[in-house]
Amino acid sequence: MCSFQDGAQETHATRQDGGREHPAPAPIVAEARAAWPTGWATLRYARKSMPDFSKSPWSDLYAFLDGPGAPIGQAIVIVVVAWVALRLARVFVRGIVKTLLDREATEGTAQELSAVEIQKRMDTIAALAVNFLRFLIVVIAGVMLLGGFGLDVGPAIAGLGVVGIAVGFGAQHLVKDYLNGALILIENQFSKGDVIRVAGVAGTVEDFSLRRTTLRDLDGVVHTVPNGEIAVASNLTRVWSRINQDVSVAYGTDIDKAMEVVDNVGREMASDPAWKRRVLETPRVDRVSALGEYGVTLKILGTVRATEQWAAAGELRKRLLVAFKANGIEIPRPQRVVLSREPGTADVLPGPAIGPTDEDLAPEE
Repeated sequence: MCSFQDGAQETHATRQDGGREHPAPAPIVAEARAAWPTGWATLRYARKSMPDFSKSPWSDLYAFLDGPGAPIGQAIVIVVVAWVALRLARVFVRGIVKTLLDREATEGTAQELSAVEIQKRMDTIAALAVNFLRFLIVVIAGVMLLGGFGLDVGPAIAGLGVVGIAVGFGAQHLVKDYLNGALILIENQFSKGDVIRVAGVAGTVEDFSLRRTTLRDLDGVVHTVPNGEIAVASNLTRVWSRINQDVSVAYGTDIDKAMEVVDNVGREMASDPAWKRRVLETPRVDRVSALGEYGVTLKILGTVRATEQWAAAGELRKRLLVAFKANGIEIPRPQRVVLSREPGTADVLPGPAIGPTDEDLAPEE
C-alpha cells in the first residue's frame, strides 16, 4: 500500500507487506504523483465528450436501424466497407509491385532501365491487378447488397459459379498469357527494340503487351507470340555480347604466326576510331580449338556492345581475309578433281565388256 503526502519533500515511499517496509525510489513516486491527476482529468474529459447513445437522436437512429431500416443500415455498411476495400486494394497492389520492381532495379536485370520506364511498367502491372481486385470486390458487394434486401441470391451465386468454371476452362491460356506478361515486365526479360529468340522464332521486338509479343525477323516477317507460349526467352542484345569466331588455317601453317596476325587484326580494329567505342574487349585468339579434317581451327573471342555484335563480327572477318592474304596464310578448302574429255573421244570407256553379249542372247537353232 503506497501513501503519498502532499507538499512533503520525501525521497522514499513505503509499502507495508507482512510488517516489513520496502522503500520505493523517489523518481517513480514523483512521476506517479505528477501523472495521476492529469490522467484522471483526461479520462473525465473524454467521458464527458462522448455522446450519450441512450438519448435522442442516437436512440431513435438505433431503433430505426434495428427495425424497418435494417436493410438500409446493412447496405450503408456494405458500401462503406467496399469503398474502403477499393482504396486499400490500390495502395496494397502498388506497394507490392513497387517493391518487386525496386528489387529488380537494384539487384536484377532492370538496372539499365530509366526511372520513366520503371514507372510505366509499374503502372501497367498495378492497373491490371487493381482492376481484377476491384471487379471481385464489386461483385461480392453487389451479391451482399441483394441478399441484404431480402432477394434470393442463391441462383445468382450458382450461375456465377458455372460461368466462372466455363471461363476458367476457356480462358486459361488467356490468364496464362497475362500472368507471364506481367512477370516479363517485372523481371525485365526484354523490352521494345531488343533482339530476342522465343518460341522457336527470333527477331526484333516491335511491340509488347501483357498478352502477346510481336517480333520482326531479318526477312521482315512479323511474328506474334502469346506470352504464355514463352518458356525460354533469349535476349541477344542485353548490355554486351561476344564475338565468337572460328577460323581455320591449313596444315603446315606457322600457328604462332597465324595467332600473332589475328591478334594484330583485333588490336587494329579496337584502336580504329570507328570501332573503339563499340569494341569493349579486343578480339584475340583464345586457343586452338580443333584439329579438323582440312586444317587447324583457332577460336577468336572478343566483347562488343550487344547491338554491334553482327556488324563487328563481319568487320573482323573482312580484316582477317586481308591480313591472311598479305601474310601468306592459307585458309583450307576442300579439294575437287574434275575429269574432262577431249572432243571426238568415245563415250564408252575402254575395257572388258560387262554382262552378256549379243551372241549369248541369240536364240538357239
